[in-house]
Amino acid sequence: MLISANLCFSQDMITMKGGEDIVAKVLEITLTEVKYKKFDFQDGPTYTILKSNTLMIRYHNGSKDIFPESVSKPKEDSISEVVPYKRMTYDGNGLPTLRSQDLSPLHTEDYGDLFIKGQSDASIHYKGYKAAGTGTLVVSLLSPIVGLIPAIGCSATQPKDINLDYPDSDLMKKPAYYNGYTQKSKKIKQGKVWANWAIAFGVNVVAVIVIYGQ
Repeated sequence: MLISANLCFSQDMITMKGGEDIVAKVLEITLTEVKYKKFDFQDGPTYTILKSNTLMIRYHNGSKDIFPESVSKPKEDSISEVVPYKRMTYDGNGLPTLRSQDLSPLHTEDYGDLFIKGQSDASIHYKGYKAAGTGTLVVSLLSPIVGLIPAIGCSATQPKDINLDYPDSDLMKKPAYYNGYTQKSKKIKQGKVWANWAIAFGVNVVAVIVIYGQ
């Protein structure tokens, strides 16, 4: 247990802006790239990812680097101009709309913390995958081939806002939290749908073996 605890505390965690977490040993951070080795295979190759695709790096010593959403565009007089990003707007019911507005960049540390909190809350509160998962299971038990249709359809679509079960509507109005919550919810939904399809497929394989083995 002591060895396992020491290993957990000696690893770095790279969080991508798409929501993926990479357990790594960070080697170098340049102006445009992050170089690392897989934590469980440090004798293996060195991987390189774009810093622009990276949200945060949490180091084994507890410190972290958070990379801003905005980018700096140098001008000819060497004064940097911050390019604002688009922020989502919301309708009268507090739900996101397709419109967007230009805002000054949020504090980058707040963005990273809210994004991670959104992912954490989704892991706890999001249960809206049950209908999609159950439907896929039932159809796939009848025919795994036909079951691929709801499995692909359900896993490809973003969960509806009404099914997100988020705990705080005010937090959902913050882009970082909303992105973290919805991205994690979609991954949970995809995992449940394909797990149920795999269960149904396995049941059908066993049934065929039993029937033809008699």
